[in-house]
Amino acid sequence: MNSFTPKTAAVATDDLLQAAKGSTLDQVIERGRAALLARQHQDGHWCFELESDCTITAEYILMMHFMDDIDDVLQEKMARYLRATQVQGGHGGWPQYHGGDIDLSCTVKAYYALKAAGDDPEAEHMRIARKAILAHGGAAKANVFTRILLALFEQVPWRATPYVPVEIMLLPRWFPFHIDKISYWARTTLVPLTILCSLKAKAANPRKVHIRELFVTPPEQERHYFVRGGLLNRSFLVLDKLGRLCDRFIPKSLRQRAVNKAVDWFMPRLNGEDGIGAIFPPMVNSLEAMALLGYPEDHPARQTCRRSIQKLVVHRPDGSAYCQPCVSPIWDTVWSALTLMHTSDDAQTQGAIDKSIDWFISKQELELKGDWAVRAPDLKPGGWAFQYNNAYYPDIDDTAVVAALLHIQDRRRGEPGRHRLNIDRAADWMIGLQSKNGGFAAFDADNTYYYLNAIPFADHGALLDPPTEDVSGRVAAALGVLGRPQDAQALRRCIDYLHSTQLEDGSFWGRWGSNYIYGTWSVLAGLALAGEDPRQPTIRKAVAWLRSRQHADGGWGETNDSYIDSALRGTHGGMSTSQSTAWALLAQLAVGEVRSESVRRGIDFLLANQQADGFWSNPTHNAPGFPRVYYLKYHGYTAYFPLWALSRYRQLLQSAAA
Repeated sequence: MNSFTPKTAAVATDDLLQAAKGSTLDQVIERGRAALLARQHQDGHWCFELESDCTITAEYILMMHFMDDIDDVLQEKMARYLRATQVQGGHGGWPQYHGGDIDLSCTVKAYYALKAAGDDPEAEHMRIARKAILAHGGAAKANVFTRILLALFEQVPWRATPYVPVEIMLLPRWFPFHIDKISYWARTTLVPLTILCSLKAKAANPRKVHIRELFVTPPEQERHYFVRGGLLNRSFLVLDKLGRLCDRFIPKSLRQRAVNKAVDWFMPRLNGEDGIGAIFPPMVNSLEAMALLGYPEDHPARQTCRRSIQKLVVHRPDGSAYCQPCVSPIWDTVWSALTLMHTSDDAQTQGAIDKSIDWFISKQELELKGDWAVRAPDLKPGGWAFQYNNAYYPDIDDTAVVAALLHIQDRRRGEPGRHRLNIDRAADWMIGLQSKNGGFAAFDADNTYYYLNAIPFADHGALLDPPTEDVSGRVAAALGVLGRPQDAQALRRCIDYLHSTQLEDGSFWGRWGSNYIYGTWSVLAGLALAGEDPRQPTIRKAVAWLRSRQHADGGWGETNDSYIDSALRGTHGGMSTSQSTAWALLAQLAVGEVRSESVRRGIDFLLANQQADGFWSNPTHNAPGFPRVYYLKYHGYTAYFPLWALSRYRQLLQSAAA
């Protein structure tokens, strides 16, 4: 076994073997290989664009107005991007993902950003957007994060926002709410935000731009900013009001103590020019908090934080620009290297893989114990981040795939112990963060305080980082590849967790990729590499589900609407995408389905849809940041996953024939 592939191989029929020898398959793989090699950076890594919806770019513009630090040239480039992503011919607003319905919060932010950038409110695109916003209840119905932004700009009163006092920094760990009980992304975002909210920060807003025209009821008269849900939600709303009433009685000394503790928490986590949490929202909150607290503009921490945000901007050839939520070099590099491993054994390709391995070794965190250590204080660090550097928050998902890659490449080179220390540290760290139910989350263990999703601040429902099927599948795959005897019990628990998460129709939910096709691939690959019998009911049922979702053109596709309506899982209105097709193929190949008609038709789809540049393309967003709230487009997914599926298909046919 030399890759993320099953331990058993099916025997190919003569006609399939002949197809594998065909020039079309070879030529498509060669074009893809050359294109992927050309994108490798000099130091050995890959990093493709990571695009979100319009909100990050809109928030970047508004951040410049908050800070009175407006780059008019960049602002116009970003405004051009926002105008281009508006759906003027349909609902008139901005969606969370390509082809999606209007999202009120996205549309409010984009409208405000464009108005701040100087667009005339009576321009056609602005009138269309304003009409759409008002038709959906106005800006008062936007989500919590949007209303907090509007409060900072004095567009809504602070009572329109949840009460998030900085004094939460003083709460003991046993208290029902504590920052250690929420996910890393919520933690890093919330801590500096509590300073802004508690001190009632006010944006500089030098051009005095307002959006009162977006409210059905004047914002100061609006009385229905919060949606009343179940009993738990209503109870938290009562506590929210009580807290707001008591806020005026908090001693100044206590507030200052809490502010100091918040600063002491986020300053060590600023993470240089990679930014706190290595994600955009906490970077902006930290920058604005430092400005509010009087840090001078030339203060090193403030300057570094500013540069971390600026580094996320992508300038496009058409003169537009947008801001990424973060970057994905570890993730892009590990999948690119694994893909190339199947394409060719030539010196150039193998040299590129070796170069990526050296880069990975330089990025492993072996010293700093991050926030995860609250759950496992005696555990040695050993993970990799998702971004270039994010020492406090390594990612179990990335770590699993990188550890497997190191092991595979060492064996291929005939040096099975070369990176044993790195691999063992990674595997020990992952297993040390296994949750009680046997599954694995992305960053923490047992981050399952589900009641916290009912607090007013959590209307997005993404406050936690519980174990998920896709991450657990990846860990199962890695542990199966590594084959360490000491991992047997942890692997068994993980496998049992995966079996328990299968849905009635045979599919698996996907937390970090869209959606059930991604989740089903992740689990099937994990079960196969863990040594599970491919004939067992769990696997056969999952394969049958995948085949039932194949389109007439041979491909697969899945809409992000499936996160809202599970009846849509594995469907995309008949439209196939290269990444979904690749995942469905890789899932079937992982369990020995190289001979199937379904696989052949999927391969034909990929062969027919390669672009002239050697890659594949599709405008859809292909992963959630937070399901139902925020979505991403990994530009690399159409570069390496289709190529991996094709090359793996060819490799399996050739191996079976030999």
